[in-house]
Amino acid sequence: MATVSSHCFFRHLTATLVPPRIPKFRASTSLSFSTVSCSLAQEEDLERVHPNGNDNTSSITTNNGKSSSYFPKRGQTLELVCESLAFKGKGLCKVTDTGFVVMCDRALPGERFIGRVTRKKGNYAEVTKVKTISPPRDIVDAPCEYASHCGGCKTQNLSYEAQLGAKEDQVHELVVHVGRFSSKELESEGVMKPIVPCDIQFHYRNKMEFSFGPYKWLPKESLHEREAGRDNYALGLHVPGFFDKIMNVDKCLLQSDPANKVLAAIQDCWRDPQFDFSPYDVHSHKGFLKHLMLRTGRDVVTGHPEVMVNFVTSSYKPELLKFLVDKVSAFPEVVSIMNNVNSSVGNTSVGEEEYTLYGKSFITETLRGLTFQISANSFFQTNTRQAEVLYELIEKYAGISGDGSEVVLDLFCGTGTIGLTLARSVKHVYGYEVVPQAIADAHPNRPGMHMKLIKFLLKLRVPRIVYVSCNPATCARDLDYLCHGVAEQNIEGCYKLSFVDLQSPFHVKRA
Repeated sequence: MATVSSHCFFRHLTATLVPPRIPKFRASTSLSFSTVSCSLAQEEDLERVHPNGNDNTSSITTNNGKSSSYFPKRGQTLELVCESLAFKGKGLCKVTDTGFVVMCDRALPGERFIGRVTRKKGNYAEVTKVKTISPPRDIVDAPCEYASHCGGCKTQNLSYEAQLGAKEDQVHELVVHVGRFSSKELESEGVMKPIVPCDIQFHYRNKMEFSFGPYKWLPKESLHEREAGRDNYALGLHVPGFFDKIMNVDKCLLQSDPANKVLAAIQDCWRDPQFDFSPYDVHSHKGFLKHLMLRTGRDVVTGHPEVMVNFVTSSYKPELLKFLVDKVSAFPEVVSIMNNVNSSVGNTSVGEEEYTLYGKSFITETLRGLTFQISANSFFQTNTRQAEVLYELIEKYAGISGDGSEVVLDLFCGTGTIGLTLARSVKHVYGYEVVPQAIADAHPNRPGMHMKLIKFLLKLRVPRIVYVSCNPATCARDLDYLCHGVAEQNIEGCYKLSFVDLQSPFHVKRA
């Protein structure tokens, strides 16, 4: 039996598990795949879903009534209707006269609007919304004042129920069109399971990263409010699509209340000229303060919040940070203040050197009875509550008998949190990492499984695979390979898709 977690989360800075060798299995093979925190459909899969742009018409009509070519030109304005949500929450829309497919950021299902074409990509185009003609379905008031411009919560003005439905639809489309499973097969055999919602929609993130910058970004309608000098410094979140534009943020509804108190305290004083704090400029590569990372955990005894404050700077100057350290250490929830020194021109928050400025070098968190020490650069599931739900689903689909006879392979294990939660019920857990340093460092999301691993699993024919993914597009591709094989490489699949559970693992059995 194997638990395959090809995932982009559950990373931590603790020990790696290294087995002496891979054990051999003799059993019928089953494959369970589940998706956690489903992202929406990949742009590269759009052509497979809408290969011909729908209608047979060969022209479209612009807002001035003139006919033009079937493919709209850059700068052209179109009347559009958003039909569904796609990759990263972009609206999948169609030209009202022709059905030509376009993608629009911040367009919501049911919304009719005027959009201006910004660029073409193959057989679809991208547009920017100019004016809403009629509002979308399921619209709600966004509680965050930054929601209309921030890239973190683009669909905050869409009801949570509608967001869940959109994610279900996207995963279904990917499993059908990329994974090559028929809708009839998925529905008749009960493979697709309802998405598992989170019981809280705000204040669930245990980690947020903010950036310092020399200039606040302001929307066009607020440019007259631009201030001069140090008052124009920014500490906040990047504007979507720009590495050098930072929107000042005083409060983020995704992180915990204690973390927001720390953020507000730093915002209140760091621009004061008497402290001579300089924000890092990504163009000139000058400045001291680069990032502010806030992490929240729980005391294992009291259950009270623990906050880690991590200042990422371009050099090591503890005397310069002393005022900020004294300021935030006054909060009882703050138990750790760290300083990561990143002298490179890169925009990463991981430093070449790390120093403890106050308290301990980690915070703690508990998952399913296990206690984890989380350091500044650890990778850890950002939604702790849903991680509990995820782990329960993984254990369910793993089908562990409980007699202590089974062996679990935790592939791409990161810190090994998935395997560790199963360890109490099995004989052995072997954790594998493709990159030796991945246990100690945070790394980008993996684009699914490598073909070598696909071939290995098809040869190994383990009884069951539980596949945890936060990228449903690459997950659907891997399901296709494992279940249907790869014809061009003369590879035959040997697994059967059992369950697709939209919060946690896909479950697949050997056919």
